[in-house]
This record gives sequence, structure tokens and C-alpha cells, in this order.
Amino acid sequence: MPATVGVAKPRSPETLRDIAHRGAADMAGASAEELITWSVAEFGDSIVATQSMVNTTLTTLVASIAPSIPVVFVDTGYHFAETLDTLERVRARTELTILSVSSHLTIEEQSAQHGPDLWSRDPDLCCSIRKVQPLEEVLARNDAWLTGLRRDAAGARRDTRPIMYDVKRNVVKVSPLLDWSDDDLAAYTAQHSVEVNPLIHQGFPSIGCHPCTRAVAPGEDSRAGRWSGFEKTECGLHQ
Repeated sequence: MPATVGVAKPRSPETLRDIAHRGAADMAGASAEELITWSVAEFGDSIVATQSMVNTTLTTLVASIAPSIPVVFVDTGYHFAETLDTLERVRARTELTILSVSSHLTIEEQSAQHGPDLWSRDPDLCCSIRKVQPLEEVLARNDAWLTGLRRDAAGARRDTRPIMYDVKRNVVKVSPLLDWSDDDLAAYTAQHSVEVNPLIHQGFPSIGCHPCTRAVAPGEDSRAGRWSGFEKTECGLHQ
């Protein structure tokens, strides 16, 4: 795990909760740019952004407003080649610090401990090992987390607010794109030539690991292609 992504969480849970409550009130109705600017002013070098390399609008905004913020990509070992190619295009295009973090277990070690193809039997455990735990180790050393969550992308996130305290991970969670519509995202993407995963144009509006992601049929929900056949709808990062 890279030592450069935070070294110690300097503020108490009570302080972070108070900052989140105050920020939610003070920044009500703020733009994405204003939310990122507020985050940097409030948290300095104790903040990270995460990017899944589907649509990289959040990374594009960070690069233009606060390029000192490290961007974390969780490499599960199961990503599509197109996702990894998008990551490399973003690396080449920006001067951001983009850090890949991974599980302490290789896929082979995971298979030895839990059996092969864990994703096909217990996708919750597979996501926990390969995605959630690596990111939580990063968040444990930072006070704030910039996410690319949008309400339009998943109904399960309707109760999310642009600034909130994540009690489970003891971080202030800031979602600058939360209230962006699909049209807003498309317009910004076109205007700023945002790097996007080419699978988006092949029927994959939501992209995770290749064993657990399929193309979506016309009329299906945008996340219907994730963990198809299971009741699971989230990887666990935003629960």
C-alpha cells in the first residue's frame, strides 16, 4: 500500500462529523467545482479521490482545480483490459498522482484460501477482499474522500448527500457530481474531452470486474449488468 496516500488521520470522529454537518449547510447548492475547492481548503493533504475509470469526469475536475489530490484506483485483478487502458490514458494525459491499490491477496492466494472463482459463489466476500478492504486501508489514513457518485446512476444512493460523514469509515465523504444528470455528465464529457471507458459505447453503462459485468439490454436499468443473477447491487464501497 503506497505510503504517500496519507500517513495518519489527524482529526477525531467528532471533529470530522462536525465538519461534515457544517459543510453540508454552508455548501448547500454548491457546484462541483466549489465542492472540490471547499474540500481542499478544509482538508489539505488529508484527502483522496477515487476513480473507477468508467467516465473520468471527477479526475478531470480534480486535475483542473486541485491537482495535488491523489487519485486512487482499486485494481481488483479482474478488470477489463479497456478499464486498464483508460487508466493509462488518464495517467498520460494528466500530471495527477494516480495510485493503484490492490488486495494483499493475489487471485491465486485468494483461490487457495476460499476456492476458485469466489466471485461466482460469494460475490460479497470477493468484493470485500479485492475492492473494499484495499480502499479502506487508504481511507484509514485520510480525513476526506472525493467520490464520483451520481444519483442518476443508482437509485440505491438516493439518500446520499454531497457532503456527509461516513461513520463506517470515519471520513468526510464528498460527492461533487451527485446531482449531475446523465445529460450534465454527457455535456461536460464532450466539452472537456473527458476520457471514457470504450465499453460504455458497447452497452456497458456500469462497469466493474469482467466476471461480474455484462452488457445491458435496451430498457434495462443501467446497473442491471452488475452481478447478474444475484440480489447484490453494490460492491460495498458506498454502503
